[in-house]
Amino acid sequence: MNPELVWLRDDLRLADNPLFHFSSPPASLMCVYVLDERWLEPLAPGLSARRIGAARLSFLWQSLIALRGELLKRGGDLLVRVGDPPAVIAELVASVGVLCVHVRDTAGHDEANDLARLIEKLPASCKLRRCQGGTLFDEQALPFALEDLPGSFSAFRRRMEAQDSTPPAQPTPITLPLWPEKAPRGLPPLNHICDQAAAWRSDSRGEFRFQGGEEAALARLDHYLWHSGAIARYKKTRNGLLGAEFSTRLSPWLATGCLSARQVHDQVRAWELEHGACESSYWVIFELLWREYFHWVARKEKAGLFGPRALPEPPPAFGSWCRGETGVPFIDAGMRELAATGWQSNRVRQNVVSFLVHDLDVDWRLGAAWFEHCLIDFDVASNWGNWGYVAGVGREASRGRYFNVLWQAQHYDAAGDYVSHWLPKLEGLSEGPARHQPWRADATAYPEPCVIPDAWEDTLLPLSTAAGGASRLDASADGSSL
Repeated sequence: MNPELVWLRDDLRLADNPLFHFSSPPASLMCVYVLDERWLEPLAPGLSARRIGAARLSFLWQSLIALRGELLKRGGDLLVRVGDPPAVIAELVASVGVLCVHVRDTAGHDEANDLARLIEKLPASCKLRRCQGGTLFDEQALPFALEDLPGSFSAFRRRMEAQDSTPPAQPTPITLPLWPEKAPRGLPPLNHICDQAAAWRSDSRGEFRFQGGEEAALARLDHYLWHSGAIARYKKTRNGLLGAEFSTRLSPWLATGCLSARQVHDQVRAWELEHGACESSYWVIFELLWREYFHWVARKEKAGLFGPRALPEPPPAFGSWCRGETGVPFIDAGMRELAATGWQSNRVRQNVVSFLVHDLDVDWRLGAAWFEHCLIDFDVASNWGNWGYVAGVGREASRGRYFNVLWQAQHYDAAGDYVSHWLPKLEGLSEGPARHQPWRADATAYPEPCVIPDAWEDTLLPLSTAAGGASRLDASADGSSL
C-alpha cells in the first residue's frame, strides 16, 4: 500500500501538530526532516561561519532524536536527510511511491519558495496537503485580511485581544500509521555534518541547560508555571540578566516547534483559573502576541523582511562585536554569553542590536545573520523582524529604537554583577558604574571602547570620582532612549 509523507520543518512535536491529524489515517506514513544544505554555507562574504552554528545545530539534533523516540513509541519513525529540501522530498515521493505529502505553511521566505518548488516537482499522482499551525491563530481566524495587517504591533494587539478566541491545543495522537516497508529511516551521525556541533556543550555560567525535544519543552513549561511560581513574578523579572527563572526560556522550543504557542497559551490560562490573572501572566501572553505579530508580518512582507539579500563584506567593527571585544563591558558580556550558550536575555539582545546598528553604524542585516548563526532559539520571523524594528526599517520605520547602552547597563545591572559574571577581569573593580566604565575607573582593567557615543555624555563617570570608586548611578537618570 502506498504511503503518505509528513514533511517536518519547524514543527518537531506530536502534540498540537496538525500534520498528525488526518481525516482518513494513511495506510503507512513516512516522517521526514531535511537539513537545508544552504544552512551549511558561509554566512557572508569574508566569514567562515555557517548560517547554522554549532549551538543551534546541536539543539536541533537533540530535538530530532527526541522526536524519533516519540514516533517509535507510536509505531512510526523518522528519516533525516541533508540536502535541498524540495529535491529530497520529491525524490522520496518518486522512489517510495508516496500518495500525499503533508506540510505546514511557515513564515520564512525561503521556506515558502521551497514549497512552491516542491509543487512543481510533484507528480500528478501525489497530492499535497498544506496545514496551518504553530501560531495562536490560523489566517482565516484573523479579524482582517493579511494584506490589511495593522502597521504596528499595538494596533495588532488591540485587534487580537478584542477577539480573544485562541483555539485550544490539540492532543498528542495515541498511535500513528506504521513505517512503510523498505523505506529508508534514521538520522546521520551529527559529527558527519559538523564536528563542532557534535562536541557542543553550553557554558555552565549560563545557569540553565537547554535540552532539545518535546518532553524537555513540556517539563520546562510545567516547571515555570506550576512548580517554581516564577510566572507570578514575570512582569518584574523579565528584564533580568542572571539566573534560570527571570525568563520563561521557552523560546528555543517554540522556535523548533517542540512546543506550540497554543500549548503555552492554554497552560497560562489554566494557571490563571487556579491562581488568578495578574500583570505577570498577562505579559507572558503579551510576548506570545509579539511573536504572533512578527510571524504574520513575515508572511505579508516575504522577501522584504530581509532587505537586500546580498550581504556586504563585514567591517572590522563587526568582528569585534561578534567576539565581544568592543571595550564596552555590557556589550562584550552579552556577546560572550551568546557565543558560550547560544542564548541571551531579551534586555541584552536589544542593547547589543542597538549598539551594532546605531553606535557602530554596521549594516543591521549582518547582525541579524550572526544571530541566525548563533541563537538556539532562532526564529526567522522574530529574529529578522526584531532586527528591522530596532534598526528602524520595515514596520514602524520612523521609530528606530536607540538604546543608550551605558545607561541601560547601569540601570539593569546596577552592581555590575552580569558583566563581571562573563568578564571575570572586572571582578576586581568596585561594584557599580566602575564595572561598566572600567576605562575611566582603571585604565589597566579593560580595553578602551571602540566608540564612545555622544549620547553617553551625561552618563560617563567623572574621572576624579571614578578612580576612587564612584557611588552607584541614580536609576532615575534620563531613560528617553528606552
